[in-house]
Amino acid sequence: MIDPGTEPAGSATDLAHPDAVLFDLDGTLIDSRAAFVHAMNHALEAVGLSPRTAAELHGYLGPPIHETLTEHMRVPDELVEAIVAGYREHYAAHGAAETTVYPGIAELLKRLHGRTRLAVATSKPEPTAAQMLHELGLDAFFETICGPRLEATSEPKAATVGRTLKTLTQRAAVRRAVMVGDRLYDVIGAREHGLPTIGVLWGVGSEAELRAAGAAALVASPGALPALLGL
Repeated sequence: MIDPGTEPAGSATDLAHPDAVLFDLDGTLIDSRAAFVHAMNHALEAVGLSPRTAAELHGYLGPPIHETLTEHMRVPDELVEAIVAGYREHYAAHGAAETTVYPGIAELLKRLHGRTRLAVATSKPEPTAAQMLHELGLDAFFETICGPRLEATSEPKAATVGRTLKTLTQRAAVRRAVMVGDRLYDVIGAREHGLPTIGVLWGVGSEAELRAAGAAALVASPGALPALLGL
């Protein structure tokens, strides 16, 4: 196990003193596994499909919901929009109550806030992400919260990261940014913009997945991030 909480996979000096830190949401800041499973199975059963196990569904957290349904869960194309609608309706009603902030995240954000610019780059629809962070009391830490529009059927993480950087840059230049996330999608999407990614090991993605994707470093706890970032 990683001790004391960090293990560089590249040069740790590339991560020090960023002027912006972009966080993934699900699996990084919040544990939304229960909310995801309940909403997805509600939507599947509503169109006559069998529910999936929690263990199976946990592996689908990360990409946009349309991609999850079509490319990973292989549901019939004609049912996708109905499932998305049912999922979002259930998630809007119950998601916040079934979601928790990972231990140590609030303290981490308090530590980083004011020392560097903070943003969220998530594959969750932007209005849903903003509402979730507001209800969990985390939204005030972030300069911007970026995600796909509700009507988007597919948005690669690289596009979301790019829009997050553009939004930040409109206010002040970003010279050294770092991504923090738990899945390979975060690592790959950030790399397309020249950003290194710190992989977190408390989320859905495994150590092997993050290493294979090319994470610059791995952390086992939120408390390990400030030292790695030099903040």
